[in-house]
Amino acid sequence: MLAVFVNCVAVVLGSLLGLLVAGRMSRKMEDVIQTGAGFITLILGMQMAFKYQNVCFLTLAIILGGIIGTIIDLDAKILSLGKLLARLVPQKNSESCPEKGDGETALSSNRNFAYAFLNASVLFCVGAMAILGSFKAGIEKDYSIIFTKSILDGFMAISFTAAMGIGTAFSAIAIFLYQGALTLLSVAVQPYVSDVMLAELTGSGGVLICMIGINLIGLKKIKTANYLPAVVFTVLFVLLESPVRNLLGI
Repeated sequence: MLAVFVNCVAVVLGSLLGLLVAGRMSRKMEDVIQTGAGFITLILGMQMAFKYQNVCFLTLAIILGGIIGTIIDLDAKILSLGKLLARLVPQKNSESCPEKGDGETALSSNRNFAYAFLNASVLFCVGAMAILGSFKAGIEKDYSIIFTKSILDGFMAISFTAAMGIGTAFSAIAIFLYQGALTLLSVAVQPYVSDVMLAELTGSGGVLICMIGINLIGLKKIKTANYLPAVVFTVLFVLLESPVRNLLGI
């Protein structure tokens, strides 16, 4: 679990640095950083998305995952968790919007906190490095992948916090729960994780990260969390591929 703690600390420290940077900038400069962070996130997502090996798995996982996530309104549930966390953190009133009442300002602040928490949690938890790094840490006590991921996450946390706010720091909770669980369960789960599964998970995770990038740029407001079930469908498709092929004699 040492590597998981290091990853969480890296995100928190990066978020604090991002908060210091954001506090010294005008709204115009914050928009510049948000747009830049959006394009970098989009490029990162595209690099990951093209790691897929079976486009049918990717297509079905994203579409079916989006349908299931929308039906259960997963995005709203995670945002509600983010808003709950926001109430635990003192929020300063916005001075740039004097026409808004205190209640409306607080509501907007909580919403921004929740979106930062949601988007950062998805960004830092999806992808092969989180999965493979957790397995290596749990089985082989090899922390190199998670330590490398921690450095990358820390720098991304700086730009994310500058763009979206301190809610980014609380994604450390999601990292701790997700990567901690993978590390503890690594021995039991590892036999089912193949190179193909890692590639497909990286591909579907990359699509989700592209959605975050599009949100940051402002091209379209996508409820990214509603597509999280795509990860589950990806795992199911890969696990069922061999039995189905054997059954059909392919």
